[in-house]
Amino acid sequence: MAETAPQSGGPPVPLPSDPDPSDPDPSDPQSSDPQSADLVTVSAQALVPERNIRLRVAYDGTRYFGWQVQAESPTLQEVFERGVRVLTGQSVGVLSAGRTDSGVHALGQVVSVLVRTPIPPSQFGRALQPHLPPDVVVLDSCEVPPAFHATFSARWKTYRYVIDNSPVALPFTQNRAWALRRPLDVPAMHEAAQRLVGRHDFRCFETNWPNKATSVRTIHDLRVYRTALWGAWSPMPPARSGSGSMGPALADVPGVSGAETFVCLEVTADGFLYNMVRSITGTLINVGRGRWTAADIERILHRQNRSLAGSTAPACGLYLVHVEYDTPWPGAPATVDE
Repeated sequence: MAETAPQSGGPPVPLPSDPDPSDPDPSDPQSSDPQSADLVTVSAQALVPERNIRLRVAYDGTRYFGWQVQAESPTLQEVFERGVRVLTGQSVGVLSAGRTDSGVHALGQVVSVLVRTPIPPSQFGRALQPHLPPDVVVLDSCEVPPAFHATFSARWKTYRYVIDNSPVALPFTQNRAWALRRPLDVPAMHEAAQRLVGRHDFRCFETNWPNKATSVRTIHDLRVYRTALWGAWSPMPPARSGSGSMGPALADVPGVSGAETFVCLEVTADGFLYNMVRSITGTLINVGRGRWTAADIERILHRQNRSLAGSTAPACGLYLVHVEYDTPWPGAPATVDE
């Protein structure tokens, strides 16, 4: 309490006392403006250079309604943008190499984000991981040039469709593979698939055509093979054979055995149409069941009529495996159509 001094003819007058350390300092701008702390934080962020961070990620897409943000449903874009916002305090858009559909998974999706952060780019993924759900994993992160765009900078992409062709489906492959009990003729499927390699109009494998300016795409490589259980979830395509195609040559594809009950359709292209891989899979299944031949596949391609092709395979078996930005496919142009 302040001391007082007597004053003749009037009440006591308070004498000045030492300031209370807990009192606000009027010379401090933060003490007079409750928003000043936020302004200082924003000013500090402005001093940090903006970085373009590229993240390679994997996720189980079972509970998500695809990549793109939706008002009432959980999506992967929403998950990443919320995580970045919590980590950095910045509301920024996150781009992806491919807008995977509802229920589709990824072993090597690529996303990019422009953000101001002092976190080293190589450590950004590890810093972001605690702010992501357990079914979304950051594999690695790095800084890329400002002009890098996760979608438009890609040269080619690889998708894999996984079929559980065992007599009895394993319980933990539910929602992660298409279960088909009847044995499939995999060599016949692989042979028929070669009719689709090259540059073609693939509208017969596009849902609700047209969705893009053009339905012409180039399939660089397409093969069907059997593999053991965990080979279906390898994060990279198998090594190329001596012939230059991805993975083993047809003569090296093993037959049906107890250990190789998973069938994979793997396709690399400069871009994909809506449901293109799933439609190709549903069509080749008819070859594997002996209903169609390679000549039928070629006829369907040239007729350009979706109703002539097979059904659209379920989303649960589809994986985005790899996106390539640095090395063009031999003889291919340098850009990719989504």
